Amino acid sequence: MTRPYGPAMVFHRKQLRVPAPAVAAGRHVKRYHVNLDGSEIDQARQEAAYAFLPGLLPRPDGTPAATFTVLHETANGIFLNAYSWYWDNVLYCRTAAAGIPFLGCPDEDYTHWVELAEPLIGCVWELPPIEHERSAWIRHVLQPAEPDLGAYLADLLPEGPIGQVC
Repeated sequence: MTRPYGPAMVFHRKQLRVPAPAVAAGRHVKRYHVNLDGSEIDQARQEAAYAFLPGLLPRPDGTPAATFTVLHETANGIFLNAYSWYWDNVLYCRTAAAGIPFLGCPDEDYTHWVELAEPLIGCVWELPPIEHERSAWIRHVLQPAEPDLGAYLADLLPEGPIGQVC
């Protein structure tokens, strides 16, 4: 099968890294990084991604200002998925990519970001953080009598292999 975006993909486990949380546009941001070998993503690529992040965030709506991101470096480009808690219990998602002309990127440079028009929410390696973050949001923000944003921010998916089949 010929694909316009590259060779056929095969499934293999990737590695998850969990950098320290950050703040962007007044929102607390839990960060997850995914790549094949678990090495640190190039600093210039990270800086470009996180400089682009504020444009992916929703306006304040009274929900605790919390977002989690997945920065996923692949052989064909790099993705930044921004998942923000919104309207109390709704996940607001906007995605961006760099280095993937097939998706509208201007070139193959992993630091030239564009927001994706396609309604993508994440690939098989980017979905495990969504599952973890959903449960953490319920545990620490929705179930207690008083939301505990600090406990939510401290509740991170562990580093290591990601995307294994259950």
